[in-house]
Amino acid sequence: MFQELEGLQERYRLLLESLSDPAVLSNSRKLKGLTKEKAELEPIVRVHEEWKRTRGALEQSEDILSDPQTEPELRNLAESEREDLRERLERLEAELRTLLLPKDPRDERDVILEIRAGAGGDESSLFAQDLFRMYARFAESQGWKAEVLSTSLSPVGGVKEAVLNIRGKKVYSRLKFESGVHRVQRVPKTEAGGRIHTSTATVAVLPEADELDVKLDPKDLKIEAFGASGPGGQSVNRNYTAIRVTHRPSGIVVSCQDEKSQHRNKEKALRILRSRILDIAEREQASRIASDRRSQVGTGERSEKIRTYNFPQSRVTDHRLGQSFHNLQGILDGELGELVEKLMLSAQASIHDARRTA
Repeated sequence: MFQELEGLQERYRLLLESLSDPAVLSNSRKLKGLTKEKAELEPIVRVHEEWKRTRGALEQSEDILSDPQTEPELRNLAESEREDLRERLERLEAELRTLLLPKDPRDERDVILEIRAGAGGDESSLFAQDLFRMYARFAESQGWKAEVLSTSLSPVGGVKEAVLNIRGKKVYSRLKFESGVHRVQRVPKTEAGGRIHTSTATVAVLPEADELDVKLDPKDLKIEAFGASGPGGQSVNRNYTAIRVTHRPSGIVVSCQDEKSQHRNKEKALRILRSRILDIAEREQASRIASDRRSQVGTGERSEKIRTYNFPQSRVTDHRLGQSFHNLQGILDGELGELVEKLMLSAQASIHDARRTA
């Protein structure tokens, strides 16, 4: 590990020199790439420097303690410092190992987050609406920007499907573990007898693809305009502003009707389509080769039941962590920070274990 760190330190030094080179400063594309690399190396270099300073201080303490002529008062001080320095050194080494873990290249990306009602009829659509609100609130708390790309409402005021575009710093790294089946246990508003029902909704978190990731050939697209409709199918717009895009090679169909402009609905539909195509391509690749995702918390497959929201006991249980959180309403209000952090730490620990046994 430490040989790798010295190499990264040298690379960082060279980057700093390059970033003061007039030839680099005049090349915006190269400057952007080097600046990004510098930002990625900066935390590693900073912790490594602190580790070296701490190791040096520990060696000084050891020298004082090994000298038989050291005065008792100085010896006591050195012994006390030695324990603190050893603890700090262990903490810094653990932090460096985490920083050196292989990074998912998609972690920096924005996401397309799709929520769909599952089993449970009207109640599942109401639960999907709760999840939609939860992620929108969480995005707001993180300083991210959430844009609604598409919604399909149910007659009872829930959502059959909702698609969000969430943009900000390292969005995918914090939301990628949300993909899967979410289960709710509660007495539905539609239940007169007071019985507890179990319903589900699915969440898919896709790294947003751009035009460079997925090039869409216009010949492969079937684009249709139609009148937007509201809950229950009633027409709410006589103008044909809603757009349906069919990608012929994959059979993927995306519809958008939230905007009053055909152009805006088409733009949103194509953004969703690109991300779905990229997701399929990455899943096909992951099935052919061993991927880091399989060594993380769970498999991340959408068919996996990842979490249960139990209303009678005000409890949220994440099945991958094997842990319950007794703050159900807070979590549904967007307080996902603790849960997300634990999932990220668990993923890092799994990768650590995999590297040790490899």
